[in-house]
Amino acid sequence: MSNKTSRRPKPSEGTARPAGGPKRSGSANARNATAAARSRKAGGKAAKAIRNQGMSTNMKVTLALLGVVLVGLGALFVVVQRGSDDARAAAAERVVRDDSHRLSVAADGRVTVVEFLDFECPSCAAVYPAVEQLRAEYDGRIDYVVRNYPLPMHANAMNAALAVEAAARQDAFEGMYQKLFETQRTWGNQSQDQAATFEGYARELGLDVDRYRADVADPATAARVDTDREDGSAAGVTGTPTFFVNGERFDGQPTYAGLKAAVDAALAE
Repeated sequence: MSNKTSRRPKPSEGTARPAGGPKRSGSANARNATAAARSRKAGGKAAKAIRNQGMSTNMKVTLALLGVVLVGLGALFVVVQRGSDDARAAAAERVVRDDSHRLSVAADGRVTVVEFLDFECPSCAAVYPAVEQLRAEYDGRIDYVVRNYPLPMHANAMNAALAVEAAARQDAFEGMYQKLFETQRTWGNQSQDQAATFEGYARELGLDVDRYRADVADPATAARVDTDREDGSAAGVTGTPTFFVNGERFDGQPTYAGLKAAVDAALAE
């Protein structure tokens, strides 16, 4: 028989540890990580929603401002357009005045042709025969108005304008108008003052020469010429001859055929 006694094993020897102790701690961490991820995802959605809401508000503000700008631009266009129309209407009214010189007069006044001219202008002299032919053909059917527009490049253009205006005070506007164009080659394009030549024409027309001289020197005569020139410039005249038919500038060829076509079109309206 053995004298040895048996000893009980220590808990640490050969004894299995209870299952699940450490695993419980890992599962909780996983659940916490999942919850955190869900929280972050939810926070991201919330932030995105906030950003989207902010963009929508900004867009509304932008569209509102754009609308205000468009309305303002529309109103400005209307004002500018109305001002432009008013300016054109005012310029058309200045093309012919009540006291403008009329070489021909129509009973109905339906068509008015206005010529801004320079008596020393070669182009005006060149179109003069066509104008006289037009006046003869449409006598009694159109008003034909002549207005002065002496150009600074012509040394005696102003003297000629004063001569025709002084003659008009003795009811001889047409006679002097015709005389100046028919003799332009003799006095035009001269550097010397031609006032004495024009005084000779006044004598030939049977005018009171003393009165003629006084009228040429009268500041009111020069003022009338200046008014014609200012009205022409306001209507867009920059050279001569320039024609208007019923207030509209004629931009065609200043020939008999061209002017006749414009008059016929105006009479047909």
